[in-house]
Amino acid sequence: MMFKGEKIMIRFFQKNIEPNRKLRIVEVILLVLLIIGSIASYVIGFSAVRTDVGQLEFVQSIEMQRDFSMEDYDGEEDTVCDVTYRSGDKELVVTYSYEEYEQLDNESITAYEFEAEDGTQLYFDHQDVTQAEAQHAYEQIMANESMPVFNFANASMILVLSLLIMMLFARQFTTYEKSWFMSIMVLATIFSVMFPEESANGVNGIIIMWLYLLDTFLNILCELLISKQSRYNFLVSVLVEIVEIVISIVLMYRFATLATTLFFWLPIDIISYINWSRHKDEQEDELTVVRRLKGWQEALVIVGIVVWTIVIGYLISGLDISTDFYNNEALETAIIYIDACASAVGIANGLFIFFRFREQWIAWYICAALEAIINIISGQYVLLILKLGYFTNTTYGYIKWSNYIKSHHEEERLSIF
Repeated sequence: MMFKGEKIMIRFFQKNIEPNRKLRIVEVILLVLLIIGSIASYVIGFSAVRTDVGQLEFVQSIEMQRDFSMEDYDGEEDTVCDVTYRSGDKELVVTYSYEEYEQLDNESITAYEFEAEDGTQLYFDHQDVTQAEAQHAYEQIMANESMPVFNFANASMILVLSLLIMMLFARQFTTYEKSWFMSIMVLATIFSVMFPEESANGVNGIIIMWLYLLDTFLNILCELLISKQSRYNFLVSVLVEIVEIVISIVLMYRFATLATTLFFWLPIDIISYINWSRHKDEQEDELTVVRRLKGWQEALVIVGIVVWTIVIGYLISGLDISTDFYNNEALETAIIYIDACASAVGIANGLFIFFRFREQWIAWYICAALEAIINIISGQYVLLILKLGYFTNTTYGYIKWSNYIKSHHEEERLSIF
């Protein structure tokens, strides 16, 4: 027996699913191939990581020099400290407690090189290496070498989700919108394999990349729904905020954006959904009525952004917060001020969206440019694909909203409701 809710859902998908039968078959084939590719990649990756190191053979002892550029620790935030030693392309990372790190005054170390059965080189700070230590070191190396494989597996699953949405809701999107959405996600997949993320703050780079890919997928979907004047963008946006909060906590950075997301974006998403639901277009129920901003309101917003950037940037730069995501204090301070500005523009953008103003696209364009600068400095190349999506969709959304305003001559007064 089929419940009423199930019947409604089936009718909804029958109404919105891709109408072209041949295209639908191609999409199903791609879905199957992506799922198989993802599962196969996971199997290959985990098999490599779980390989037994076998018998070790001692090769030689090497004098390695300490890389001070990788160190930025303090006793309040760091209980353990990783110190990197190098000799050419050979590298040894030794973990010390903070107390041991404080007493560390050597600029070099004698490293002991061993070779596993498959020829992999392992380096230790002592010669009497146990089998357990060797296995752990070997698994870490295999995990790093298998990172592109795991990234492809994660990206493939995100692509499956993307393709499913475009197939099941095909009638809700134009050909351009579907092509734009899938192009951004394919580019994100390519970049995730080409530019794997390093581990940071004890979190594996594979997990960090998975968060980046999920953030890209949700943001791109949200952007697409905003350009279509759909109130459902705010439901997706809530998921975006949750993922970005997790990213900020994992990387221990961008605290201005973290606070803005937690105390501004999450509440504004909920009340904006309610507000947009009360301003539906009379002819097209799925659309929301949008409008323009006045000149004096624009000037007020600019002043607010400048003040916020200076004050918040100064306050956060004075906090004693440590992260191993950056290893340069001047760079970290610059990121703080850029992030403060981005958070201010983001707040303006949120208010513009709430009041349904077209100028939210301009604010979002500026915010995307500032975030792109942070991504370039931070080496977060996959997130640059997200910014490419922002720039292209922002132009598309601005034109779409402008045409709507022009055709409807909407001149509503500023109000909360």
